[in-house]
Amino acid sequence: MFRPIRSLILIGVAFVAGVFFEQATHRQACIDRGGDMSEGICLGAEE
Repeated sequence: MFRPIRSLILIGVAFVAGVFFEQATHRQACIDRGGDMSEGICLGAEE
């Protein structure tokens, strides 16, 4: 019974880690282009 619960917990942890990784990547790309992050939106970046 513990094995399915453990699998769900690991899947949840992996999902949350992926979300944080994607946010950090997006933030760094915005900063590299001269922008600033405001509530998850990149403002002032040049393409």
